[in-house]
Amino acid sequence: MGQTRVDLLHLLEDLRDAYPGSLEETVLTEIVANALDSGASLIRIAADAASASLTIADNGSGMQRRELARYHDLATSTKARGRGIGFAGVGIKLGLLACKDVVTETRRGKSHVASQWHLASRHKAPWRWVPPPGMVTERGTAVRLALSDPLSPLVDRGFVEAAIRRHYQPLLDPAFDGVLSALYPRGVAFEVNGAVMQKLACEVPEIGPLAIYPRRKRKPSAAGYLVRDSVPLPEDQRGLAISTYGKVIKRGWDWLGITPNAPERIGGVIEVPMLAASLTLNKGDFIRSGQRGAAYLTVRKAIQEVVLHQLAAWGDSREQPEKARPRSLRVLERDLERVLMDLSDGFPLLASLVEHRRGGQKRLPLGQQARAGDGFGVSPAGPGARSNHTGENGPPPAASPDHVAAEPPPQNPEAIPPPEPEAEPPAHGLELPAAQRERRPARLGLAVQFEERPGDPELGRLVESTVLINQAHPAYQRAAASRSEGYHIALSVALALAPLAVEPAKEHAFVTAFLSRWGEALSAARRPRRKKA
Repeated sequence: MGQTRVDLLHLLEDLRDAYPGSLEETVLTEIVANALDSGASLIRIAADAASASLTIADNGSGMQRRELARYHDLATSTKARGRGIGFAGVGIKLGLLACKDVVTETRRGKSHVASQWHLASRHKAPWRWVPPPGMVTERGTAVRLALSDPLSPLVDRGFVEAAIRRHYQPLLDPAFDGVLSALYPRGVAFEVNGAVMQKLACEVPEIGPLAIYPRRKRKPSAAGYLVRDSVPLPEDQRGLAISTYGKVIKRGWDWLGITPNAPERIGGVIEVPMLAASLTLNKGDFIRSGQRGAAYLTVRKAIQEVVLHQLAAWGDSREQPEKARPRSLRVLERDLERVLMDLSDGFPLLASLVEHRRGGQKRLPLGQQARAGDGFGVSPAGPGARSNHTGENGPPPAASPDHVAAEPPPQNPEAIPPPEPEAEPPAHGLELPAAQRERRPARLGLAVQFEERPGDPELGRLVESTVLINQAHPAYQRAAASRSEGYHIALSVALALAPLAVEPAKEHAFVTAFLSRWGEALSAARRPRRKKA
């Protein structure tokens, strides 16, 4: 008999609290995620109220005997980060909190084994080999949960179907078949209590497609749509949802940093498979530091642009004109962008937070690390918009822009239209800016805002691409009294960006370099300009 020797109850309760949803939803979605990662094309779910059990079986790759033995160890997984939804091997273990026992049967080739597992005490979770009960016929894995609560929502077919549609919406929407076909070439079907869940196309009157194209590719690396209705949408459908590998990670407007004029009437989904490598442990958010954090922030900026483009086409954009911001803050943000652009050569992960506009064109090169190895970058939204990006070892290559496009709604809203072929580059290798394109006042680079957080020892914090300065901090109040807010804000920005830019051991060097460049920028601003003859 195998046995897990750890304070398991305390650990599982901490893991449960780290997930954003209920325990029942978490267990269900994690088992489905494991099935998808195994390459399953059919996931059969049986909710039985009479026996208070839930059975989930798939036709994936299955496991060998030694793999099933390791399956009972906490945080043990054979999956690699970025190649599926799961990678840590902890979600399925939460079933021990809600079940009398968990029976797992798996079959691969000649290996056909099963185990029974339960939480016996606070420190013991024994498991043993049992004869296969016959839940798997040819190949795959099946998990049967004997629920402790006979009234658990997991025995309700309606709850199970609603949870699957909410958490795996792209897999049940035919509009995403194109972008998900490379990940699931055999497709994915869900069967609940013998009935196949049908794919449902969005039927809202107004649909605006969203698409983001990587370098030199005609197939989008991210695709989805915005919808707008004449009446308020249900609470769980408002805002833009971002998903990866078909699983919705976040939904709403807060994570995107954009709020339309009528946020309750607008929703949508965008699928971004490349962000699977940026998922947090509980797969309820994305990492905000290091290379994976820079990749997420780069994608977020691209999504902001296509969403703003679509909202502007609908006349539903709520953009605060730059002139309405305090002049001192606008000057401060321009100085910050200048400093970070200078630092981006030595700290390439900062490139995901900064942009420089001149007539609508971005000039900041994106380093190789900021593109997360996928050739992904950011370019202005709208047809014909292009941007230049620096390569690995030199000036920007000719005709290799990252293209972000938001096209008008298609006549057939049931499918996202395929991308149009990219235009041929000019022979001389240079690219001209888009002709007479309206310059939008939206600021999608680094922004500085203020908030009150009494008792928080931090001077500031980085939220998405905004540094929030703590005005309640005693140091800020002292700086305001002595009229030295500028230096305090610069120091707060440096400390907030350091975890993203470098490893913890190098944060002091980054802050020193930042303040040095800050001083040089101030000296350059005070230098008198030469009058033109």
